[in-house]
Amino acid sequence: MNRPINTPRGWYSRGYLPHFDGGEIPQTVTFRLWDSFPRERLEAWCEELTHLPEKEATLERRKRIEEYLDKSFGKCWLREPRIAELVQTALLYFDGDRYRLHAWVIMPNHVHALLTPSTSWSLSEILHAWKSYTTHQANRLLVRQGKFWQEESFDRYIRDEHHFSAAVEYIEANPMKAGLCTKSEEWKFSSAAGRKAGETPALPDRKLYA
Repeated sequence: MNRPINTPRGWYSRGYLPHFDGGEIPQTVTFRLWDSFPRERLEAWCEELTHLPEKEATLERRKRIEEYLDKSFGKCWLREPRIAELVQTALLYFDGDRYRLHAWVIMPNHVHALLTPSTSWSLSEILHAWKSYTTHQANRLLVRQGKFWQEESFDRYIRDEHHFSAAVEYIEANPMKAGLCTKSEEWKFSSAAGRKAGETPALPDRKLYA
């Protein structure tokens, strides 16, 4: 049965990672360059973690994936300022229209974002728009063809205000954790770079949490 228009999809999977489309609630999403993470490694980890309960296995997979990504394997095209600027501009372009973007960071081979989709745009549609536009433009700038982003992404819905604050802190501290800078605001392609000292992002309305 087809979903009614604008009805959240809920849990679904296109491969080895679960996804959640919860409609107008805050969600984190991580998407990465196509050569940043070998599929074979993910398959091996999924097999290795089958003995764990599903929730624990999902959290462990996420931890391992993000630790691996922070090692900056692959060509790391997002390390080039012109490509990172392109992606950051794409993230910000429909902020306040298709979604509300709360925090983001563009790392050398992956992107983290925390956003609340609008009622008429699902998370998967937002991701598709980001990836489609930036693939075309980045390939043009790099004078290349072919895949730019990995098809799979990792997303997680935000449960409450504490989880929201922790997600912002994790996203903006990622460059420091990876050894790319000493202060989060030093990383140009991040929500932390434009925030005044001591300022925190506004929390979503309580009714929007899952």
